[in-house]
Amino acid sequence: MASSSSSVQEARKALGRRLGEIRTEAGLTKRALAARLGWHESKCSRFESGTRPPSERDLRSWTAACGVPGDAEELITTARGIDGMYVEWRKMERTGLKQAQESVLPLWERTRRFRIYSPWLIPGPVQTAPYITALLTSLRDRRGLADDVPAAVKVRMEKQELVHGRHTFAILLEEGALRYRIGGSDVLAGQLDHLLDVMTLPQVSIGIIPQDADRSTLWPVEGFFLYDDETVNVELVSAHLTMVQKHEISLYAKTFSELAELAVYGVEARTIITSAVKSLR
Repeated sequence: MASSSSSVQEARKALGRRLGEIRTEAGLTKRALAARLGWHESKCSRFESGTRPPSERDLRSWTAACGVPGDAEELITTARGIDGMYVEWRKMERTGLKQAQESVLPLWERTRRFRIYSPWLIPGPVQTAPYITALLTSLRDRRGLADDVPAAVKVRMEKQELVHGRHTFAILLEEGALRYRIGGSDVLAGQLDHLLDVMTLPQVSIGIIPQDADRSTLWPVEGFFLYDDETVNVELVSAHLTMVQKHEISLYAKTFSELAELAVYGVEARTIITSAVKSLR
């Protein structure tokens, strides 16, 4: 998978290549286009190379000068998506954890099919309140955030109502995620018991990738949430990464399918979870 910074840069380069195609199709050199727009030629070069992001006004001017003003809206939508790809946690959480939890509610509510891969943690839709509290308390302390953990936990628990609605959840966990003692042994044991209960819901599929699975072709990757076929979210140490480019979404969807083939389900999955619970008691 691409890193956060390279994902953003590749998206900017892709937008730049599209601008270059539009200019070429219009039969214009960079110098000729710059002259039409009253720009320096280097400005066109920076846009096409992806080293400088164009503004919405720039995109409208570019497409108008090339005779295709109707292309502006699609380019603007793409540019907005790139601008929103990489958001530092300190910006998202500057008023506390509660707002960060609320910020994703519209995306969660409009998504019908969730695909979630988690190598380290039990993911949000199937977490217990004590497990969430332990996670968010750690984030609060590590990042020096406002102390609104109870309010943030309440929001996250309310989000879980979606698990019992019309949405479907396909969740893949590395076996190691069942054994990292978030909140201590009792909290983790309660979390794993809850996982066993959630597995009985018809709209929830939980697969466990055993620690002894053959990883020759695909090793563990970063955890990600895939919302329908529209958006991918990745949580990094320093930032929240959102991807909306079709080729990147396809790559994550393909990776999810390949990981799913390594997982076990049903009785085999429950046996692994039950074994993890027994090791805590």
